[in-house]
Amino acid sequence: MLILLDIDGVMVPGTSWKRPEFLSDGFPAFSVKAVKAIKRIMNETGATILLTTSHKSKYNPSQWNEIFKNRDIHVNQIDQLPTDSSIMSRKDEILNWYNLSSHSEAFVILDDDKCLNDLPEKIKDHLVLTSSSLGLTNELADEAIAKLTQETLMY
Repeated sequence: MLILLDIDGVMVPGTSWKRPEFLSDGFPAFSVKAVKAIKRIMNETGATILLTTSHKSKYNPSQWNEIFKNRDIHVNQIDQLPTDSSIMSRKDEILNWYNLSSHSEAFVILDDDKCLNDLPEKIKDHLVLTSSSLGLTNELADEAIAKLTQETLMY
């Protein structure tokens, strides 16, 4: 199982009036709610992470693993979409990934980008859209777990 994960607006809620807290690794702290939610999704489904965030190419998978570990999230496997976010929109990156992948495992997309509502239905069915000011919540974790576990029955 796979979580296509955005960071800003999902793990790091965005507010225009407050600058996020940065940890010693130079990356913003994740919200406590989002950390609990992503850990629950991973624990209940065994899902690994595929980063879709625009920050994805700033760090290699080992560095990302350390960033997550510094936030008390222990990831079995972490990868990133190979495309450059400055060239392609998030929607196009996900479409490209979907068209090139084998679809052999269940996946869920955790993102706050409303443009993803324009994805084809067969992909959009995997989307859990967060509010950028709230980020990932326990209720959205329930939705993600349901999508992953229902989908597993189909594979």
